[in-house]
Amino acid sequence: MKRHILMLSWEYPPKVVGGLARHVAYLSRALADLGHRVTVLTQEAAGAPAFELDRGVEVHRLPVTGPAPMDFPGWVMRLNLEMIERALHLFACGARFDIVHAHDWLAAYAGKALKHGLAVPLLATVHATEHGRNNGLHNDLQRHIGAVEWWLTYEAWRVICCSRFMEDEVRRVFQLPADKVRVVPNGVTPPTGEGRPDDAAFRARFAAPDEALVFFLGRLVGEKGVHVLLDAVPIILEGHPATRFVIAGEGPARPDLEARAERLGIRGHVAFYGYAGDAERDRFLRAAQVAVFPSLYEPFGIVALEAMAAGTPVVATATGGFQEIIRHGQTGLLAEPGSPESLARQVLALLHAPNLADRLRRSAQRHVAEHYAWDQIASRTAAVYEEVLAEHARCPWEAAAARRRAEQERLRELWGGLVAARPAPVPPGRYAETRDGAATPAAAPAASSPPPGAAQRP
Repeated sequence: MKRHILMLSWEYPPKVVGGLARHVAYLSRALADLGHRVTVLTQEAAGAPAFELDRGVEVHRLPVTGPAPMDFPGWVMRLNLEMIERALHLFACGARFDIVHAHDWLAAYAGKALKHGLAVPLLATVHATEHGRNNGLHNDLQRHIGAVEWWLTYEAWRVICCSRFMEDEVRRVFQLPADKVRVVPNGVTPPTGEGRPDDAAFRARFAAPDEALVFFLGRLVGEKGVHVLLDAVPIILEGHPATRFVIAGEGPARPDLEARAERLGIRGHVAFYGYAGDAERDRFLRAAQVAVFPSLYEPFGIVALEAMAAGTPVVATATGGFQEIIRHGQTGLLAEPGSPESLARQVLALLHAPNLADRLRRSAQRHVAEHYAWDQIASRTAAVYEEVLAEHARCPWEAAAARRRAEQERLRELWGGLVAARPAPVPPGRYAETRDGAATPAAAPAASSPPPGAAQRP
């Protein structure tokens, strides 16, 4: 059955902060290709239209207006209010969403409000957790974000994770039962074409023809381990002097990383490129002899998957989702997390053995094509939707039952031509009906919030 899916995401191309934006875009397009109607609500992006039809996906880019928020959580709340406002407007104009799909805590408030306000099930994808990113919650901001993440998983009918690693993490951190969590990996779209005529000139900006090029792409934050890569550069140069490095991406750690490169005396060998879009990413992957991802925490690792799909030999750390998508010695090489020496050994192994690199890249391309195509990922996600909607149809959730009664009555009026005045129907939400058609608030729960170990259904 074809469904109308409401996607809530704080980023969507061309607004790309991390892997979440590309995940939502590729998944939404693949769901649209399957015949589903997908509406995305996201923040505005410079140069992008407020509304566009992106390969069948209805994308609404929302401005965050009004007084400037005091902090980032305040801005997130304002974005969520804009999402709620637009969703209610679309509902008033006739849109009937079958499911709300919120991505990470940045869409939690809107997801919860629309779930109860529209009486439709909420599904959440947790791409990463604040606890995992920081190896614990150490200050008030982190504890606040962690609490909102827990709240989102509590309110969601199902929680989707991109790896078994993340499944274990959300179950441990948020005390979720096994039957509430589903694992659906990220997908990848292989690069199209065989390159561009000016690829050689592009590569020459960063390395000479007789020099190897090692490429990193990701956010410049601590958990991505770029400092480990910089510490490995002198070891790599000792074993393979004709090597250059490109670090693509932006983030708060960039000034510290550039200063670290200066202290290590390797600044002349390392180029900090800044943000790289999809086209630039693909050009670097065609130019590089090795793509390296030294993460200390990695829920999935979509950038490694993109490199594998492009046919670039990959070195990553044996952490998180990398261990599930990379088979050491078969589709790539894995290094010990946090160890510059181990990372350097794996990079040098590929630079000194072109035959090994070629075998790994060909095997990786086959593996990605067989297991991580977006049409497969979209079908698996749609199967979770159907699982949820089947339970939703037969559940005793009062708000959903009230909405179904109201819609059935509306259909009877339309078909029967009934125009007589009658009492207003009970709105969908947390209400209990009375015989005369009035609505009285449902009894309040005994506690204002459930204990951290609670795992009840909506």
